[in-house]
Amino acid sequence: MLPLVLIALNYFLFTIAQTYNEDLTALVSLTKTWQWQNKPSNWEGPDPCDDGWDGIKCSKSRVTSIILTGLDIKGQLSEQIGLLSELQILDLSHNKGLTGPLPNSIGNLTKLSNLFLDGCGFNGRIPDEIGYLKELVFLALNSNNFSGRIPASIGNLSKLNWLDITDNQLEGPIPISNGSTPGLDMLLNTKHFHFGKNKLSGPIPAQLFSTEMTLIHLLFEYNEFDGNIPSTLGLVQSLEVVSLDGNLLSGHVPLNISNLTNLNELYLSNNKLSGSLPNLQGMNLLIYLDMSNNSFVESDFPGWISTLDNLSTLKMENTGLQGQIPDSLFNLSKLKNVILKDNRINGSLDIGDTYSKQLQVIDLQNNRIENFKQHDMVPSSIKIKLVHNPVCEESGVARSYCSNPEPSVPPTTTKNCEYAACSSGQVFSAHCKCSYPYTGTLRFRTPSFFDWGNETSLQERLMHIFQYCNLPVDSVSLSHRDNYPYLGFTLQIFPSNRDYFNQPEILRICSALSNLTMDAFYFYPDEYQHYGESTESSKSSDVGIIIRAAVGGGSALLVLLLIAGGYALWLKKNAAKAIQQSCPFGSGDSRDRSSSIPQLKGARRFSFEEVKKYTNNFSQDNDIGSGGYGKVYRGILPNGQLIAIKRAQKESMQGGFQFKAEVELLSRVHHKNLVSLLGFCFERGEQILVYEYISNGTLKDAIGKSVIIRLDWTRRLKIALDIARGLDYLHQHANPPIIHRDIKSGNILLDQRLNAKVADFGLSKMVDFEKDHVTTEVKGTMGYLDPEYYTSEQLTEKSDVYSYGVLMLELITAKRPIERGNYIVKVVRKEIDKTKDLYGLEKIVDPTIGARSTLKGFEMFVDLAIKCVEDSRADRPTMNDVVKEIENLLFSAGLNSNESTSSSYDENKIYITFGIYKRRGFLFARLVTGVLVIRGSEPWLISLDPG
Repeated sequence: MLPLVLIALNYFLFTIAQTYNEDLTALVSLTKTWQWQNKPSNWEGPDPCDDGWDGIKCSKSRVTSIILTGLDIKGQLSEQIGLLSELQILDLSHNKGLTGPLPNSIGNLTKLSNLFLDGCGFNGRIPDEIGYLKELVFLALNSNNFSGRIPASIGNLSKLNWLDITDNQLEGPIPISNGSTPGLDMLLNTKHFHFGKNKLSGPIPAQLFSTEMTLIHLLFEYNEFDGNIPSTLGLVQSLEVVSLDGNLLSGHVPLNISNLTNLNELYLSNNKLSGSLPNLQGMNLLIYLDMSNNSFVESDFPGWISTLDNLSTLKMENTGLQGQIPDSLFNLSKLKNVILKDNRINGSLDIGDTYSKQLQVIDLQNNRIENFKQHDMVPSSIKIKLVHNPVCEESGVARSYCSNPEPSVPPTTTKNCEYAACSSGQVFSAHCKCSYPYTGTLRFRTPSFFDWGNETSLQERLMHIFQYCNLPVDSVSLSHRDNYPYLGFTLQIFPSNRDYFNQPEILRICSALSNLTMDAFYFYPDEYQHYGESTESSKSSDVGIIIRAAVGGGSALLVLLLIAGGYALWLKKNAAKAIQQSCPFGSGDSRDRSSSIPQLKGARRFSFEEVKKYTNNFSQDNDIGSGGYGKVYRGILPNGQLIAIKRAQKESMQGGFQFKAEVELLSRVHHKNLVSLLGFCFERGEQILVYEYISNGTLKDAIGKSVIIRLDWTRRLKIALDIARGLDYLHQHANPPIIHRDIKSGNILLDQRLNAKVADFGLSKMVDFEKDHVTTEVKGTMGYLDPEYYTSEQLTEKSDVYSYGVLMLELITAKRPIERGNYIVKVVRKEIDKTKDLYGLEKIVDPTIGARSTLKGFEMFVDLAIKCVEDSRADRPTMNDVVKEIENLLFSAGLNSNESTSSSYDENKIYITFGIYKRRGFLFARLVTGVLVIRGSEPWLISLDPG
C-alpha cells in the first residue's frame, strides 16, 4: 500500500509544480544525496521556482542559476546535474564535504557560463566533457583534489576568460593543439591562467604563447616545470603578471622578456636559472621583481634597476650580485622593500639624501658591506638589516641594524572599543557594536596584490562591493594571518541593524566574495553558526511538500496525503531518534555527560560495541603499541579502511583531560601532516580515540633499530619539512592557534610513503597569540623541553620550535636527546667546527644517513637546528621561517619540496603480495600489499598495507 501512496503522491507533486520536470528531478536528486548542516530553511515547498528556494533562480520555469556557497554540504555531485540543460551559473564553492569525481554529465550543461567549484573536495580526473561547455566564461576548479592531466578539451572553450585550477594534484605537461586535438594554446581570449600549486611537469611549451593571445595573468608557481623559459613568452605583450617561481626552470632568461612593457610583476625565484641577469630596462610599469635563489653568474649590481620608476619591491636574494649598490636605487620614489641578502655586495651602504619616503625595509644580510653612511640619520620606520656583514663584526658594535628583531606583523584594523564588553561569542565591529561576524580567510594570489599600508583601501573596496550588492554589512576588519606561500588575512564581516546574518545573506556574501573578478585573492569562509530566526528549527521538507500539495490539490487526495503525512512524521520521529543516538551530547549514561565531553567539529561517535567489533574484542593480535595513556589497537571498518584505536587505561590519572584535549583539538584541525581523528567512543566509562591508520610506525623506531625502514638524507630532509609544515599549520592556521607541547620522535608517525604526520595532542594548548605567552604547568618530555619554558612556566609557540630543533638533531645523529648522560644539544654545539666539511660532525652523524657526497645542504640544516635550540626564545625562528628555510634548502640542493618522500625510488619498485602470521598455534596466510625497493644489492621493505 505504502509504495502506491508514494508513487501517487510523487505524480501529484509533479503535476502541480511550476518547475520543469527534469529540473525538479535534478534538484530532488541533489537534495537526497547531500547531507548538510545548513540547508536553506525555505527548501520545503514542492516548487523550487514558484517557492523561490534560496540559491535557486529560474526563468520561465527553468532553473538557470544554482548558488549554494559555504553551506557545509557533504556528499557527491549527482549525475542528475546534467538534466539542468538551461543552467547558466553553477556555484558550489567552499563546500569541503563535496567529494568524489566531477560527473561526466557536467558536459550536458551546454548553456553554462559560470562554473565555480573552488574550495570543495572533488577528486579524480577533470572530465574531458568539460570541453563541451562552449559558453563557459569562468571556470574555477581551484583548491580541490583533482588529479591526472589537464584535459586538452578545455582548448575548445573559445569564450573562456578565467581558467583557475590552482592548488590541486594535477600532473603532466600542458596540452597543446595538434591537428584535430585541441590544446590550451587555442584559448586566445582567456585572460587568466592560474595553474599554481600543482604537480605539472615538463617544459613550458613554446607553442602555448602567441601574439594573438590576450593573457593578463600567467601564474605557474610551485609546480615541477623544467627546461627553459620559452622566448615566445615575450610575444604576449598584454601580460601584467608572470609568476614562475618555485619550479625547476633552467637556462638563460630569454632576452625578449623585456618586450613585456605592460608587466607589473615578475616572479622567477627558486628555480635553476643561469647565465647573466636579464636586462629589464624599459619595463617601466614593473612594481614587484623577484629573481631570488637562482644560479645566475656573478655580476655587478645592474644599473638598469634604477630606471624602473614604479618599482616598489626588489627581491634578489642569492643571485650572485657583487659590487656596490648605487644610491640612485633608493631615489626611486615608490620603492618600499629592498631584499638583497646572501650576495657579495660590498663597499658602503649609501641611501643618499633623497631616498624614497615610502622606504620600509633594506635587507642586506650575509653580504660584505663595510660601512653604513647614514646610520645615525635613518628614521626608525625603515628597517635596516646588515647582520653578517663586516660592518657588524667590529668589536663593541651594538647598532639596531646588526641584530635580527622579530618580524613585525600588521595590526588588526578593528578599532579599540573601551569601557564595554560583548557577550560570549560576539565581537566588536569597527563601530564598536557587538555582533557575530561572518569570518574567513583572504589569500592573495601574489605578494604584491596586497600592500601593508593599504588595509583601508582594501576595506573600502570590500564595503563598496557589499553596498553595490545591497548587503546588510556594517563594517569589515582585517588581521594578518600568515605569509607563505600566499599572503593570508583573516576577514571579519559585521552585520548591520542586528547582531547576526541570516542564511540568505550569508549565501550572497560568500558568493560575492567567491566570484570577484578583481583577481586579487581567494576567499575561504569559516562555518557560520549564529544564523537568525530565518534558519532555526527547519521542518521536514517532506512534510512541507505534503502540506503544500494538500492546499493545492483539494480534498480528493486528503486521505492519501494524511497517510503519506503520517508516514513522513513517523520517518521524522525515527530520524530524530537516530540522530539523538549518534549525538555525542545526548546519549549514554548521565555520568558521561560531563564538562569533559569534547566540543566537536565533525568527529564521529563510535559505540563501544562497534569498537570491540572492529578490533576483534581488543585482541592481542591487534595490539600495535602502548604508552602512558593506554594501548593502541589496529582495527578495520566495514568498508575495509584500516584504523588505529587508542584506548585509555582505567588507572590513567590524566586520561580524562588528555581525552578531551585530543578530541577537541584534532576535530578542528585538518592538515596532511597531522594525524586525522576519525572519531571517538565515550561510554561505559571508556575513553577511546579512533585515528587514521599510519602504516610505518613512529619516527623514533625508524631512526632507531629498524631494519625495515631506512632513511637516507633526502628522506630525512623531507620528513623534517613535513613536521615543520604541520607545526606551522597549528601555530598560524588553526583557529585558535595551538601549541603542541610534546614534539618528539615518538609522536611523529610515518605513512605508507614515509610522509610524516604529527600525532598525540594530549598535552596541547589552545592559545591567544595576541598575548606574549601562556602561563601553565610545565609538561612535555625531558630532552625536548624548552629550557625557558621549564624555568619560567611561560609557554609560547617558540617552545615547539625548540623541541623541533632537538628533533632535527636527532634526525642527523639517530641519538636520543639524552643518552648516557649526554644532552644532544650540548654534544652538537661542542663538536661543531665550521671550518671543516660537515662542520666536523662526521663521528656523531648517523652512519646509515648516506655517503658524505650525498649530504647536500647538511651545513644549512645544522645551522637551522642550532637556531631552533637557542636558549632565548627571541633568538629562535618561527615555524613559518623554518618551513621556508627547509624548502629553500631543498631547492638549492636540486630537490623538490613537494614530491612524496618515497618517489625518488620509483624506478626500482617491485610490488609484492605475501604474508604469514601465527595465531593460537596455527599458521595463517594473509594478503598484504607492499613495495620492495632494490637499491644496490640491498632490498629495503618500504611499506606494508594489510588488506
